[in-house]
Amino acid sequence: MPCPSGILLFLILISLPASSFAVADDDNLSAYQALQQYDFPVGILPNGVVGYELNRETGEFSAYLSGTCKFDIDSYQLSYESTIKGVISPGRITNLKGVSVKILFFWLNIVEVIHNGDQMEFSVGIASANFPIDNFYESPQCGCGFNCNGLNALASSI
Repeated sequence: MPCPSGILLFLILISLPASSFAVADDDNLSAYQALQQYDFPVGILPNGVVGYELNRETGEFSAYLSGTCKFDIDSYQLSYESTIKGVISPGRITNLKGVSVKILFFWLNIVEVIHNGDQMEFSVGIASANFPIDNFYESPQCGCGFNCNGLNALASSI
């Protein structure tokens, strides 16, 4: 089960390779597939990314959700804005904007994500935390994270 800080980073990594600010459809790649091209697991982004843009020369990206996305994972609350921006390169996302984590009583912006071996490192600027990469092989869902069984059953019966 992915850890909360890692999930915030998921969204950060959602916008990946396409041609210079090309939409993902131009390359027939989803944002999740683009992430994998930069050596990131799909789980750093929640389900529901509706598009992305990527400048392959500079690494600048934008990833789009249909709205804001919040969920809990373990003892963390994560929040993704409808647009996530940053700069991506193999194994690193910098200047991340649009992803935050609640630690104790404070919301902190996740500003950098690094894939280093079997670890994912998430930085909020003054501090960082490492999590096993296998926590990020699956994408969380907005609203329920990884605890959606009851909600999925209810939704499918409506």
